[in-house]
Amino acid sequence: MRLVVGLGNPGSRYARNRHNVGFMAVDLIARRLGVAGFRSRFKGELAEGVIGGERQLLLKPQTYMNDSGESVAEAARFFKISPEEIVVIHDEIDLRPGKLRVKRGGGTAGHNGLRSIDALLGSDFEVVALWVAPLLEAVAETIGLLLSGAPDAFMSEVARRFAPPDLDAADGSGQS
Repeated sequence: MRLVVGLGNPGSRYARNRHNVGFMAVDLIARRLGVAGFRSRFKGELAEGVIGGERQLLLKPQTYMNDSGESVAEAARFFKISPEEIVVIHDEIDLRPGKLRVKRGGGTAGHNGLRSIDALLGSDFEVVALWVAPLLEAVAETIGLLLSGAPDAFMSEVARRFAPPDLDAADGSGQS
C-alpha cells in the first residue's frame, strides 16, 4: 500500500491557486479511478481505493502547506507506511509550466510543505512536481505506473499524453 499525498491549502480561497495543484491532482486521480469519497482523518481528507491493482490511500492535508507533515506523519504511522512508500504531489515554482519531475528523496528546494514532511518523516519519500489541467489528466490516467514502482515509465507516459505549452512562442519573447 502507498500513500499519495496532494499538497495544498484548505478553503475555497485557495481552491484554484497553482499552489493547490497537489489537491487538484489527488481529486482528479480519485474521480478518474473511482476512488470512494474523502473523509476527515489525520488532520486531512483521506480516501482509499484500488489503484494499479493494489489498495492505495489518497490524502489532502488540511493543516495548510507549512504544516503538511503533521497530517502525512499521522497517516503514515497509523497505516505503518514507510517514507519510501509515500508519493507527494505539489507545485514547484522552479519548473516551467507544463513540466513534470519525479524524484526520490533529496532536498526540499525550499518548499515549506516538503520541509514539514521531511522534518517528521525523513527525506526518502517520492516527490512529483507538476503544472495544471491537461497535465493533471495525464497524471491521473497514469498514476498506476508510478505507484507500481515505475517512475521512468510514468514520466514517459505522461510526456507521451501531454505536450507542455511553448510559453516562449506564446509571449513572443523567445527567452527562457
